[in-house]
Amino acid sequence: MSTITPQSDPSTAELDTSTRLGLERTQLAVTRSGLASERTLMAWIRTSLSMISFGFTIYKFFQYLLESKAIGDNWEPRGPHAVGSMLVVLGTVLLIIATMQHWLFRRRLQRLRKERLPFSLALLAASLMVLLGLMALLNLFFRLGPF
Repeated sequence: MSTITPQSDPSTAELDTSTRLGLERTQLAVTRSGLASERTLMAWIRTSLSMISFGFTIYKFFQYLLESKAIGDNWEPRGPHAVGSMLVVLGTVLLIIATMQHWLFRRRLQRLRKERLPFSLALLAASLMVLLGLMALLNLFFRLGPF
């Protein structure tokens, strides 16, 4: 009669393989979640960039028309200026919120993985776009900056 030792027990070997595969799958799921968060942030960057650039263009177009006297002296473009300003503000604020959400999610994933996550190019791009949005706001409201 053969005795089954823990090393030769088929259920233990199977459990070890199952545990190993489960850990690998969990690691892959964490990686997929991180990549999904990167894609979501990139979508927010595209949306915010569209809002910021469209709002800035509306504002500057009507500012140019007013300064060049192309539309007359007695018309003030308050509506287009307000819409342009609000699009720039909204795009910048939404991108700040999306960037913070992504950063907090990355911290949570890093704690879950117990190792450092790879560098996030999307986070860098979002941070640069926030700076661009803030520069556009400074230009619209205080006429500061290179624009």
